[in-house]
Amino acid sequence: MKIGLFFGSFNPIHVGHLIIANQMAENSDLDQVWFVVTPHSPFKKKSTLLDNYDRLEMVHLATKDYDNLKPSDIEFNLPQPNYTINTLTYLKEKFPNHDFSLIMGEDNLKGFHKWKNYELILEYHSIYVYPRIAEGTVDTQFNSHPKIQRVDAPIMQLSSTYIRNAIKEGKNIRPLVPEHVWKYIDDMQFYR
Repeated sequence: MKIGLFFGSFNPIHVGHLIIANQMAENSDLDQVWFVVTPHSPFKKKSTLLDNYDRLEMVHLATKDYDNLKPSDIEFNLPQPNYTINTLTYLKEKFPNHDFSLIMGEDNLKGFHKWKNYELILEYHSIYVYPRIAEGTVDTQFNSHPKIQRVDAPIMQLSSTYIRNAIKEGKNIRPLVPEHVWKYIDDMQFYR
């Protein structure tokens, strides 16, 4: 089975995440997309994150009606801060019959050469890239790399930060997140 790994803090997951993941599942050779909820990225401040299991629950609520989109807590038990190469190694050991690929926005591809062991990632895994509006250029080595595949998808300018700030300001964010997620955020009074 070919699995695309969509990493993120999903703080909270929103309709933009679902649109990208569904686009990858429907318009590439991926069988499933796993939303890998990251406990703590080496590049983000941890203080703004909701509890790991609350974010996982929101991903579960958002994906429950999609057969080919799955939540994953695979990084919760790995040493922190974690690096993608470690997760990929662990997943390959745990699921030897699956072929794992990365899903990332073009903005992340621009900094991919800074990732720990990025050469090893490219040696053993494909990368599916969706378009993003961002400054800078993609390193020339990635422009026509055989392991990097660009997948056409709508450009999403929606961000979790925007949603958190809107909630804090008392604005209605209901159209921006799946209905079950909106209810969970509202019931738990998150981000206020």
